[in-house]
Amino acid sequence: MKLRLFRRCALSSLLFPVLIISAYADSINMGTAGTYAVLAGTTVTNTGTTTINGDLGISPGCALTGGSTMTVSGTINLCNPASLKAQNDLITAYNQAAGLKNASSLTGTDLGGLFLKSGVYSFTSSAGLAAGTTLTLEGTPGARFVFQIGTTLTTGSASSVIFINSLTGKPMTDPHIYWQVGSSATLGTSTRFEGNILALTSIALNTGATINCGSALARNGAVTLQGNTITSCGSKTAAVPEPGTMSYMGMGLLVLVAGVRRRLGI
Repeated sequence: MKLRLFRRCALSSLLFPVLIISAYADSINMGTAGTYAVLAGTTVTNTGTTTINGDLGISPGCALTGGSTMTVSGTINLCNPASLKAQNDLITAYNQAAGLKNASSLTGTDLGGLFLKSGVYSFTSSAGLAAGTTLTLEGTPGARFVFQIGTTLTTGSASSVIFINSLTGKPMTDPHIYWQVGSSATLGTSTRFEGNILALTSIALNTGATINCGSALARNGAVTLQGNTITSCGSKTAAVPEPGTMSYMGMGLLVLVAGVRRRLGI
């Protein structure tokens, strides 16, 4: 009995590190920046009635203009230790997103009309979503999408980004979507957007643009708002292996289990 228990424990101890390493491979850790719907490096400027569902922060700058017509559900941190920590965590997340490998190139392709599975996608220069078009992202709840954009991200008026649960075919609002932007991002009038924009410089939302389950996080520049709604998911870490990775991991685990069982005589 004791020998059998020892063998089972030995098997578990061998498998546990493999599972941990696989689960956290290629993660994007938002840290404290994950609670922010809006984070700027210099200033946040607002005109019109804007709703921020999440925290709002500025660091190292302190200027908030138009705050009287802005509703913020979370905490407002202006040039204080909390917003500085969030900016440092944003830098980490930005670098993690930019450093992910095996990206599929979409350079020169407009995002409008595309149906994309979870994965990493890259643009060597700018990325765009044409006016009135829709980008559809397909995956199971918690699926991760990363867009590495060399320069600018621009969406046209009335364009949309939506997430569809591939198991049910219905819209979902809990994916992990990251837009790593090498300079600045601009969302056109009435754009319906999904995901976290991690911009090196600035972010501007034109009138009526919305971000659902995401954020506008600018490292060095301003965030400009015009009657928008931004709702943060509050997610701090996304570590979802791609479908191919899952298959290979499952096969590897089966082989490992079989080998260990033979060696232990289980």
